[in-house]
Amino acid sequence: QLLVVESGGGLVQSGGSLRLSCRTSGKTVLEFQAMGWFRQAPGKAREWVGSISSGGSSGDATNYADSVKGRFTISRNSANDTIYLQMNSLRPEDTATYYCAARVEGVIRATYETADDYDYWGQGAQVTVSS
Repeated sequence: QLLVVESGGGLVQSGGSLRLSCRTSGKTVLEFQAMGWFRQAPGKAREWVGSISSGGSSGDATNYADSVKGRFTISRNSANDTIYLQMNSLRPEDTATYYCAARVEGVIRATYETADDYDYWGQGAQVTVSS
């Protein structure tokens, strides 16, 4: 059974940092065409945050939404089948439930930016940033 499980959410003050983890089972992180992070705030649509995929000999490829570029970083640890979302300089508007997602087919690239591009989803991790 293929599973995607997030962990690491919590409450942080504005300007602080948090790191979310997303562990896979049933497939290694290297077997997915791409993995992505999304977030959804109350009353708002689910928003793409960023994605990661294998860049081959160049290493992992990453891609970020403009709203988080320069503040958030996605990385991958194949030794424990986990990807991470490091969030720095957090703002109150980053408050949301964050979801990890995985894509199992198609071209390997980090430019899948819509929820429909992904096949498996985690249960979500709450991130709250206080002002």
